[in-house]
This record gives sequence, C-alpha cells and structure tokens, in this order.
Amino acid sequence: MIGEAEDGAGALDAVRDLAPDVLLLDVQLPDVDGFTVCRECGRNGRSPAVVLVSSRDASDYGGLIEQSGARGFIPKAELSGAALADLLG
Repeated sequence: MIGEAEDGAGALDAVRDLAPDVLLLDVQLPDVDGFTVCRECGRNGRSPAVVLVSSRDASDYGGLIEQSGARGFIPKAELSGAALADLLG
C-alpha cells in the first residue's frame, strides 16, 4: 500500500495505519523535522526503512542523518528509483 502525508504528524499516523516497509521522508516538514519523525518511527517496535530526502546537501545536516536512525539520505536532485534501490539493496 502507498500512502502520503503533508506533515510529520500525518506521516506518523500513516506509518501506524499502513505499516510500510519503506518511508521516503522529507527532512523539512511544516510541523516537525524529518529527523524527529524518523526517531519516532523507531519507537513503535516495527519501523520502516526510512530514507531521508532534502533539496539541501547531506553535509548541511552534520551528524543529524546518522543520529536519526534512517537507512540513508538522498538529495532530491539525485532521487531516482535506482538511487533508492541502491540504498535499500
């Protein structure tokens, strides 16, 4: 099943309701940042493989990506099915 959310609260609800295997998560959300959402997903027991995305470069976030528990990060300019498959493979 595929879901979509407009903000962090909606993303957490969708993860709870849909139990996805993979979560493509923007770092910059209107209510909370994607790092917080990623950490919250990890607290529910069964969490999806989270891939963070942003229009900014990974270096702009310092150690936040590694600390978030995400599987990885892909800049939006490089986001593709192949890039996602490589990261999750």
